[in-house]
Amino acid sequence: MAALEPVIDFIFPPRCPCCGAAVGRHGGLCTECWGGLAIPAEPWCALCQRPFGDSGPGEGAVCAPCLAHPPRHDGIFAATLYTEVSRKLVLAFKHGRRVALAPMLARLIAARLGAPEPERVIVPVPLHRWRLWARGYNQAALLGRELERLGHGRLVVDGLVRRRRTPSLGGLGRAERRRTLSGAVAVDPRRLADVQGKDILLVDDVVTSGATTDACVSVLRKSGARCVRVACFARVLDEALDAASSPKSETPGTMTAPGAT
Repeated sequence: MAALEPVIDFIFPPRCPCCGAAVGRHGGLCTECWGGLAIPAEPWCALCQRPFGDSGPGEGAVCAPCLAHPPRHDGIFAATLYTEVSRKLVLAFKHGRRVALAPMLARLIAARLGAPEPERVIVPVPLHRWRLWARGYNQAALLGRELERLGHGRLVVDGLVRRRRTPSLGGLGRAERRRTLSGAVAVDPRRLADVQGKDILLVDDVVTSGATTDACVSVLRKSGARCVRVACFARVLDEALDAASSPKSETPGTMTAPGAT
């Protein structure tokens, strides 16, 4: 396949999937778009990895949301914060059928996970069967497959199932979101042995309010999972908006978010 790359590049010149600018090879971003990604960095919350910024508290501190509602997960490892660049990539991947973006997005997620853990179980956030039929693929499952290839666990694509279709959670309060998702997600009874006593990596493309991932973490814990970490490409936090409009870093990809609340 490598021998064919020059031919492929000649017929289909490599382009940035975000803005369309010419790039050196397929599967990469241009310098400007790469610099527009907000990469979370320490110091961050010891429980959920919410970045505090350079002026925030030091190692071991816990953010206000986690103090108010201690999470059941064992950390959220996001490749980026949700900015204009990451939004374009997510929309192209999820709704634009640009499934070829999965390897690049997964590599960025893998960079946040540390050393590979092949014994870990990778479980994607599920789609309801009607939404899966309409879209044609589960974007979380595609990311999970790529993370498996990178050595970060064993993919159990049907570990979780969506029992019923739920409406958009936008505009709903915390209690309303919980009621909406109550009973909507469950561990597939055929996969209980893949969950009980295992370290789970729950994968999704975007974490917004966290309501969906909370529902998934809850049922995984109730089914006997030992540890549940959440991995995503983009995480929606207010500070990401500030990061997107801040001056570009001199080194592409090192921009971090200002202090979180």
